[in-house]
Amino acid sequence: MAKETPSSSPTSMPSGLKAYAVPIFLFVLAMFFQLFLLPRSFPPSHYDVLGVKMYSSVDDVKDAYETIASKWDSDSGDSLPADFIKIQYAYELLTNIVWKRDYDLYGIDESVHIIEELEKQYAVEDFAKIKLPLLEVVSYEPEREGFMSISSQDFASKFQDSKPWLIQVYSSGSKSSAQFATAWRRIVALLDGVANHAMLELGDVQLVTYLAEKKPTGQVLFRKGLPSIFSFPPNCKTADCLIRFEGELSADAITDWFATTVLGLPRVFYHTKETLVPKFLSKVPPNKVKVILFSQTGERATPIVRQAAKDYWNFASLSHVLWREEDASFWWNALEVESAPAIVIMKDPGSKPVVYHGSGNRTWFLDILEQNKQLQLPQLRSTTSMELGCDARGYSRAGYDKATWYCAILVGRQSVELNKMRETMCRVQDTLSKYDESDEASKDPSITPAASAHKTKRLSFAWLDGEAQNKYCFFYVQSETSYDTCGTRRAPIDVPRILIVRYHRNATETANTEQKSSKWPKTVWQSEADDVDPAAQLVVSYDGPAETPEIIKWLSKMVDDGDNRNLPFYRAKTPELVPESAEPMRSGVPKSVKATQKLLSILNRIKDYLADPRMGPTLLLGALLSAGNVWWMRSRSSTPQPAQTNQPSPNQPDDNVEEKKKKERKREQRRRNAKEKEVPASITDNEPKDAVQILSSGSDSD
Repeated sequence: MAKETPSSSPTSMPSGLKAYAVPIFLFVLAMFFQLFLLPRSFPPSHYDVLGVKMYSSVDDVKDAYETIASKWDSDSGDSLPADFIKIQYAYELLTNIVWKRDYDLYGIDESVHIIEELEKQYAVEDFAKIKLPLLEVVSYEPEREGFMSISSQDFASKFQDSKPWLIQVYSSGSKSSAQFATAWRRIVALLDGVANHAMLELGDVQLVTYLAEKKPTGQVLFRKGLPSIFSFPPNCKTADCLIRFEGELSADAITDWFATTVLGLPRVFYHTKETLVPKFLSKVPPNKVKVILFSQTGERATPIVRQAAKDYWNFASLSHVLWREEDASFWWNALEVESAPAIVIMKDPGSKPVVYHGSGNRTWFLDILEQNKQLQLPQLRSTTSMELGCDARGYSRAGYDKATWYCAILVGRQSVELNKMRETMCRVQDTLSKYDESDEASKDPSITPAASAHKTKRLSFAWLDGEAQNKYCFFYVQSETSYDTCGTRRAPIDVPRILIVRYHRNATETANTEQKSSKWPKTVWQSEADDVDPAAQLVVSYDGPAETPEIIKWLSKMVDDGDNRNLPFYRAKTPELVPESAEPMRSGVPKSVKATQKLLSILNRIKDYLADPRMGPTLLLGALLSAGNVWWMRSRSSTPQPAQTNQPSPNQPDDNVEEKKKKERKREQRRRNAKEKEVPASITDNEPKDAVQILSSGSDSD
């Protein structure tokens, strides 16, 4: 009985299907793409409706339309309204030069939805009752409205500065571009001083092709239609780094996208009367001014406001409040705000808010921030010590020629007691600022020294966070109760202290020290006495009542003594002020939004490939190559191999036996050579061959 071949095995069919699973899958996918997906991506064009070739001239389109129209006139009974609408639409579109250009070059047909709408409207009526023309002709010229345009000739010359650019791609025959003009005017006004702007017409094919998005086939693509918005970030001058806008075409959405994605500006959030205190006022660091912007419209913060929030981040925090008439009495009682728009500036604890009513331009807004960016009683920090004149390594605010100056410092931990003392020190500072020495009637000798020093900038005021700057605090507050003021809170007791530091700079000694340090570098043998601050310091703590007149009199006495008495000259090394952690700036696009945008980008790319006519043939070719590879591998594995035996055939010598004989002969030869080779002498030999006996056997070895 003949042996059963492998192909006739019952399990050969399932195994074959399993082996050819990948080619079969690719083949089915190729057929599905060619028969279902591709036809949907390429519906009949308007040229097909008229029966002419693609990209035919306007004259050819008119001739084809007249031929069809003559048939309708001769036999109108067989003509359907739907057919007439499609033909009429194609005729009007392809005979308009601008519309035809946009359709041929870029595939733009923004009025195609009219066909379906008219088919529903005139479904049961005679096509003769359809109102013509179907399309409304639009002529949009943005140059007349003052908008700036760019072209391929001046594109490179206009991108000279480092400012970002916002560019709109439009068509002079696009209705949606004309309707977007009002929103674009608003966007241009909001970006004034922040970014440059321009418009690009589709007729400049060279520049449009360079900047527009492209399909895998290389065809220019406007995914969202017209107008198309994109931006060049700062210091970007090529199409590789531009950012495209994919959202809703509104002034608010575009400006928010530009400020967030392109400029990376922080957001300015809205708060209500219920959330303003817990979510904004209580969370602003104590060294920053609080700025509240009241809005009537509730629109998001403009790029100008967000740019100001970034520029003044170390000085001020900004927030928005939507004005409602029902809350008018609340805001008047709380902040003295009468109406919106308004700007409220809140500085030190207990100080009266500064209110500005009305809406000004960009310069007016920035001037207000610049005038009010500092607290009335500034915080002594590593970034402000030199500016305030409260640093022994620097000079007074009055100039380099002043040898003696003073700094009144309020020291304490963040607490209610510290805030009360900050209010008191603000009143002290305000009183000295308003003191008029020329008025003999109100002139007070006990106030004059402090007022004069403050007016000439030899007396500065500041407050210090005793917990964050604990080393600096302990250096000045050296008493048994210093833990009530400095360091981590150990008890519910907080005792703020007022200190005055007298700085005295010896010009001659400073010059010698600087000359020595510049001539001779420091070594390990140098005396520690040379490593001190240039200015000498004398610290005095106030122990009187926390009343404004008493504090002013004490300050005046300290200034008068420091200027007129020969006080001790004490120099030391002041601890460094620790850089306090800055409030994190939340800017740019959130990670969740970035992930969503990335996913949408991938999906759009997949859609583009699904509409690529090359995908079907590529999948079919892959199926054929995969099937050929599977067939080749299976045919090689099923080919029977000749059986191998240990016995050689009578007519053919056994190569293995001959090889073994050769190896055995080589081993025998090596053994013979080893025997014939002389063994070297050693101390274990009985008597070497070349040994010579010098002494006889009977001689005395001594």
